[in-house]
Amino acid sequence: MAATSFGAASFDGLARAGDLLRGLAGWKRLLAAFAFGAFSALAFEPFNVFVAQLVGYAALVLLLEGIPDANRRTLRFALTGWAFGFGAFLVGLYWIGNAFEVDAANHAWQIPFVLVLLPGGLALFPALACVVATGFWQNGPARLLSLSAALALSQYLRGHILTGFPWNLPAYGWGAVPEILQSASVMGSYGLSLLTILFGVSLAELFGRGRVRSYVLPGLMIVLFALLWVAGAIRLGMAVPDVPNVRLRIVQPNIPEAEKFAPQFVTRNWARLLDLSRAKRGQEPTHIIWPESAPPFFLDREPAALDEIAVLTGTNHVLITGAARVAMDAKGKRKYYNSVYVFGHGGRIVGLYDKFHLVPFGEYLPLESFFHALGIDKLVNSPGGFSPGPGPRTLGVPGAPLVSPLVCYEAIFPDQVTGSPRPKWLVNVTNDAWFGTFSGPYQHLLSVRVRAIEEGLPIVRAAGTGVSAIIDPLGRIDAELGMDRMGVVDGTLPQALPPTFYAVHGDVLFAGLIVLFAGLAGFLLRPANER
Repeated sequence: MAATSFGAASFDGLARAGDLLRGLAGWKRLLAAFAFGAFSALAFEPFNVFVAQLVGYAALVLLLEGIPDANRRTLRFALTGWAFGFGAFLVGLYWIGNAFEVDAANHAWQIPFVLVLLPGGLALFPALACVVATGFWQNGPARLLSLSAALALSQYLRGHILTGFPWNLPAYGWGAVPEILQSASVMGSYGLSLLTILFGVSLAELFGRGRVRSYVLPGLMIVLFALLWVAGAIRLGMAVPDVPNVRLRIVQPNIPEAEKFAPQFVTRNWARLLDLSRAKRGQEPTHIIWPESAPPFFLDREPAALDEIAVLTGTNHVLITGAARVAMDAKGKRKYYNSVYVFGHGGRIVGLYDKFHLVPFGEYLPLESFFHALGIDKLVNSPGGFSPGPGPRTLGVPGAPLVSPLVCYEAIFPDQVTGSPRPKWLVNVTNDAWFGTFSGPYQHLLSVRVRAIEEGLPIVRAAGTGVSAIIDPLGRIDAELGMDRMGVVDGTLPQALPPTFYAVHGDVLFAGLIVLFAGLAGFLLRPANER
């Protein structure tokens, strides 16, 4: 009897909480939406409170349920979705302000605008999703299926429109549960995001009263994620052998961004790269990896530096490094690229890759004349900005399997990280000094780990200020060097797995689930006279 009373009291408390959220109107509803959106961002690195995202989506449903069926209903849905998204993106992406503090004299004044315009612009995607859901909004699962499909599709659009920005996808809220993340090898980040959203919104069913309360969909989602956990745990139990005769050294010079290209530090910075590469500790490496734009100059225009690389590589070493480069196009105009070089024995260039996913406002300025009129310029000082490369490439590396390079945030794009033929590993060179030292670098690292899971490929990550790591094809970190530490990571290269379902088929399962959810929502939708 006591247990029954306790259970009844608990559900009565949930019902009262649901009534409270449904009863909010006007600015109070928008403030609550903002607060729960902000709370949901605690699911991401470095907090990893995965339940926060589920609670946030459940609260969003309850707030939408309280909106009356009136002439301005669509607008109220849109504003509520926008407020939720603004809170989530503001808390999840606040660290972007750090990039504007590197050259504070020229860019610090832009921080307030960035912290409003970026989250505000990204929040338009959940706002649009909520508008789409209004057509399916009634008691029952139709509203939950439609809202989940619309929100997940908005995440996909966010990752592709205007070059895309798929940072902090809902799937990454499972960073503390690597077993769940393994399902990305089948359905990818967008598919896992869709199921994560449905799990969260289904919990709103527990906040009803009497016959309105339903346990069916929440129960099914709990069972589904329990099965995903079991399957992930089994997958994580497999052993991953190493590639024979490949010994890696990742160099992390830990040079502050403000000092990286300052003339008075150029000699010191270059010497640090060489000294760390040559350090005697354990077995001698066969392959050395430097971070993004590691040389503090245009490498191909410094013969003395190329001579030193020839000595470093000698007869038994390979160097893979990020570096800015300049080239002349067919019209004799200079083009700047954020590139990756592969130097074989004796310093011979055997591979070259140019970054193709450039960072808006960082490496190039969209609508350049418009923003120049406002006094806004890009953060990286290259005349005219960087030019994009042709896309993912697979490069040959002496003494190692085929590799596809990824420069910095190129690693956050699902299904866009491998060239042809399929590589056996990925190299991610990055400069996370722009991201601060708290949230940004760890969110970036988790994205890289999910790419490894999706593709079934190991990833070797060289970060200028951290976190540098060797990541196996299951997303596990074999070796790492943390933030703000100078040193090297020595280790072996894990072997690739056979191509995963996601590596072969991409987002086809995600697309199928979207169609299924939309179809079920339409099928379950009752005519107006039966509601």
